[in-house]
Amino acid sequence: MRQMAKKLRVGILFGGRSGEHEVSLLSAASVLKAIDRSKFDVIPIGITKEGRWLAASGANQLLNGDLSTVARQLRAGDPEATPGAKLLHEGIPTLLAPVPGPQGPAGKAIDVVFPVLHGTFGEDGTIQGLFELAGIAYVGSGVLGSAAGMDKDVMKRLFVQAGLPIVRHVTLLRADWERNPRKSVAAVERALRYPLFVKPANLGSSVGISKARDRRELGPALALAAKYDRKLIVEEGVGGKKSRAREFEVAVLGNNTPKASVAGEIVPGKEFYDYEAKYLAEGSVPIVPAKIARAESKKIREMAVAAFRACDLAGLARVDFLMEPAGKRRIYVNEVNTMPGFTQISMYPKLWEASGLAYTDLITRLIELAIERHAEKDKTAYSREE
Repeated sequence: MRQMAKKLRVGILFGGRSGEHEVSLLSAASVLKAIDRSKFDVIPIGITKEGRWLAASGANQLLNGDLSTVARQLRAGDPEATPGAKLLHEGIPTLLAPVPGPQGPAGKAIDVVFPVLHGTFGEDGTIQGLFELAGIAYVGSGVLGSAAGMDKDVMKRLFVQAGLPIVRHVTLLRADWERNPRKSVAAVERALRYPLFVKPANLGSSVGISKARDRRELGPALALAAKYDRKLIVEEGVGGKKSRAREFEVAVLGNNTPKASVAGEIVPGKEFYDYEAKYLAEGSVPIVPAKIARAESKKIREMAVAAFRACDLAGLARVDFLMEPAGKRRIYVNEVNTMPGFTQISMYPKLWEASGLAYTDLITRLIELAIERHAEKDKTAYSREE
């Protein structure tokens, strides 16, 4: 593995305002424990659910769940309210200053940010835009790729353009659903057959997703999804009423020449792989590598790279698939996740471990890719030469 010229100063950013705040804390704690500190100076940076940025001991208190101390510090409005804590500016955080100066700790700027943020305001292009404005390298996809990878409606359009197979679906606006629920249900039933999966277009970790087996369940499923986004996605279930789809995942790593890991299969402990099945309930079983034919594995891995490129992604992504349980066993691209769960036992690291890349080395490689992508962007001219 290539040696870096200097010990880089890496900001591990976690928390955030999304419904996946707690998942982010778990991922960040694992990264902070495993990152190679012989190569990197590590700065934890936390964002509270209210959007306040914390560094030093304040960030560690947030990470460890010491919310009472964090709240006391914020009420005081004084960085010294907790010894060693630092309350950052509520707008553009001073730790992202691109030029070393008194703003950063010990007068040093951060070289690269690893945003271990999931969902809204972390995985949707918003925080990536902040990094672009600050001129700082960061792990993961850019503004466009992050936004496209978050919006399931736009994502599916890009998959179709790239010739990738997707399940039949309908996109509804929350405003149309609220204005005329009966018309919305009729539109769905004209286009699709039960069972259906109803999702917010912009959210991760399977938050707000429901399975509707009939009209009686469709209305509440749409109402739940509408709590989380202005666009709603309704998908026709693969496998029909009598069986359920097999679910596969592939980890992709790289920038211009992305590589795919081995394929893994998730056998949900519940009827489908929702938020509870992922993070709370026991019984979901990951099978790595997946027990499928070599040709099927090759096809899934090729489709994963194609989906990565279709959405203009960079750094990392987990690509999820559905397979018909019987018959032709057709395979569909379900979605991409531009910042998947990143604990040591999460599927993305597990897939790379099974492919020969250890967790600590994976973190190092992602930071290298961030630096490489930033260096490539520096070649771009942003004004006309005289």
